[in-house]
This record gives sequence, structure tokens and C-alpha cells, in this order.
Amino acid sequence: MYSDRLSHLPRYLFARIDEMKAEQSRRGVDIIDLGVGDPDLATPPHIVDALCKAAQDPENHHYPSYAGMPAFQSAVAEWYRRRFGVTLDPGTETLALMGSKDGIAHIAEAFVNPGEYVLAPSPGYPVYRTSTLFAEGRVFDLPLTAENSFLPDLSSIPAEVVKSSRLLFINYPNNPTGAIAPSGFYREVVDFASDNGVVVVSDNAYSEISFDGYRAPSFLETEGAAEVGIEMHSLSKTYNMTGWRIGMAVGNAEVLSGLGRVKTNVDSGVFNAVQHAAIAALSGPQDCVREACATYQERRDVLVNGLADIGYRVEPPRATFYVWMKVDDSMAFSARLLEEAGVVATPGVGFGACGEGYVRFAITRSAGRIREAVERMRAVGL
Repeated sequence: MYSDRLSHLPRYLFARIDEMKAEQSRRGVDIIDLGVGDPDLATPPHIVDALCKAAQDPENHHYPSYAGMPAFQSAVAEWYRRRFGVTLDPGTETLALMGSKDGIAHIAEAFVNPGEYVLAPSPGYPVYRTSTLFAEGRVFDLPLTAENSFLPDLSSIPAEVVKSSRLLFINYPNNPTGAIAPSGFYREVVDFASDNGVVVVSDNAYSEISFDGYRAPSFLETEGAAEVGIEMHSLSKTYNMTGWRIGMAVGNAEVLSGLGRVKTNVDSGVFNAVQHAAIAALSGPQDCVREACATYQERRDVLVNGLADIGYRVEPPRATFYVWMKVDDSMAFSARLLEEAGVVATPGVGFGACGEGYVRFAITRSAGRIREAVERMRAVGL
């Protein structure tokens, strides 16, 4: 019944986790979900108010522009200028997305021919791989290891793979490891892409979730970056808007044009009222972001200290809302954690073969629930 293409797709990790949670819920288990990175904090009121006002205007009930409202594109460009010091042409160097996943899922269709390579981190966001498979390309895994600070070793890629590579995905601050890009890393990426004709796709969805005074950079701050690639960003994590489905791609105009050509054939753009809300988010007060980071930092400390107290050695992340913890067997540990303690963590192998031996905790539940999760782990001997 199904196409051959579907047989090559892995089962989406978080859908399987949902099934496992549902099974435990049917048994009456009080589940503490530290699995999916879905913020539990409310969308700030001024953003909700902007949506409500815009939704009441009949002018916003028509098909939106494919690229995004000019006002939204301008707000994106101004946010990038203010936040990163990056200058963008709103009309040609910004593109509205239905969340960054939308752009990541479609970019390979614009640039990858059957059999060509996409360079993707492992562990990494699963959609890097599935988008490549939909385009009938081949994924070359870039192992992210603790020994290399969870950075890809671009020099280790075989020459024959590089020659046939079209895209390079990078993601810092990193999901799932929480790693950050050190000084000089983006320079290395730009030089590699320029030398080899590879398009860089920087997934920067977690840049605003940072701690201990750290401020994440943009790939586009590096000289020459806009000549070789683009950056995907999202309002989902920054403003607690995961369900709103609004984000942006920015950078190289030719690359954005290719992505836009795919999207015009598969969707009809982002609802204008949601774009108005996004303008309020990007242009309005940013106190809400700082407050969210303070909340996540408290939760991070509760989890990291709690795990250390029961015998685990965990590096406190300086960004993202994920804690990456070493275990013997990621699937076995996650299954036991859920079945015996009623706590959900994501097995690292679900992010790629190189994620084996780790689990990811999302600090998207209250500090109290995180403390309870740690105590449950202690009680069952985990």
C-alpha cells in the first residue's frame, strides 16, 4: 500500500515516546515528562493580545504571502540586526516559516539530487535525516563526541563524500547535547563550505535559551557566511510558542529562493494573525525571554545537582533546555526509567547512532517536578 520511500523512513522518535507514555497513563501512572522539548511556560500576554487583535481583522483571513508579510520580514531583519549585528535585506534575505522544522524538512528537496550526500550531525535533530531521505539523498553522519566537545570533525569526511555533498547541517546551541559553538568554529565551517561548494544550514533555534551570562552567536556573524548558507530560527523556544508554528530562514538570497520555490508548491504561508503576533514578540519587550532563562537555569541546577547526588556525572549546559547524560544503554535506561519511576527521558540513540550511551532530559517541567523525578530515580535504584 505504502510507497517504497516510507519503508526507508525511521519511525519518528517522539511519536513512539507518546505511545509509551499513553500506555503508562492507562495504568494510572503519574508521569513526569522530561522527554520532548515543549516549554511549559505560557506565551507572554502581549504576544497573545496581538494575535487576538489581528485575528479579529477580516483582512487577515485571506491567503498570506508565501514569503511572509513585509512587516514580519522587516521585524525579523531588525531583530537580527539588534541581536547579532547582522544586516539583512528583508525582501530577499528573510523567509517566513511554519516553525524552523518546516524549513529543515524542505531544504533538501531544493538542493539535493538522488544519491547526493547531506552532512548531518549524529546525534542530531531527526528531521535532518528524514528530510534527506524524502529528497532521496544519502546522509553522511558527523559524529558528535564528548572527546571533541560535541563538534563535528569536518577534516575527517572522506574526499569522495565531500565531492558529492550538497548540504551541511550545523546546530549550536546543540540539541540534544547542549553543546555550544566555540570561537573559531563558524570560521572553519564557512571555509569548508566555500572550498567545497556545500550549502550550510545553521539551525539556531536555541540561541536565546542560555545561562551563566552566555550569549550564543549567529552563524551569519562570521565573514562570508551569507555567501555559503542560511540560518533557520524559530519563535517556538524563545517565546514559548511551539504550537503557533512560526519561524524564519535568513541569509543567502539564492538559497532562500530555492527553499521558497519548494514551499510555494506545498503550503500557503503562515496565517497573517500569527505573523502579527510574531512581530509583537520580536519587536516588543524581551523581559519575558530573560525571565524564562532564569526559570530554566534554576531547573537545570536542580536536575544537574540532583543527578550528581545520586551518582551521575553531568556537565551543566550553558544553553538549550536539555541535559545530556551518559548511561550504559539508552533504550534500556529510558524504558526502565518510565516503567519503574514514571519519568520520561529521550533515549540518545533516537537522535542517531552516535547518540547511543546517552539520554536527554528536557527541563520543561517545574523545579518541584524535577526534584520529584530525581527522588523517584533514587527510590528505584537508578
